[in-house]
Amino acid sequence: MLFALSEPLRLNMVRMLAEQGEVDSIELGPELPRTTLTHHTSLLRESGIVFVRAQGRKCMIRLRDDDLEERFPGLLNTVLSGYEHADEDEEDA
Repeated sequence: MLFALSEPLRLNMVRMLAEQGEVDSIELGPELPRTTLTHHTSLLRESGIVFVRAQGRKCMIRLRDDDLEERFPGLLNTVLSGYEHADEDEEDA
C-alpha cells in the first residue's frame, strides 16, 4: 500500500478520490495516455486502495476508505494530510 502511495501521480489520484468520491477513471488523469492511467489505477486496485467497477463503457473507481481505516487506522488520513502540507510548502516557496 505504501509503495502505491509513494508515486506522486497515484497519491494525487487518491487525494482526488478522497475529495470527490466515486469518479470515472478518466477524470483522474484526462491528460495521461490511456495505458499510463490503466497502469496506475491497476496498481491502486491491486494494492487494495481502490475499488473498480464497470458501468457501461465507464470504469468507475472509488476509495476503499472504510476498509483501509479498519485495517490501517488513520494511515490514509495521515498520508493525505502530509501531502496537503507538502503542497502548501511548495506554494509558500
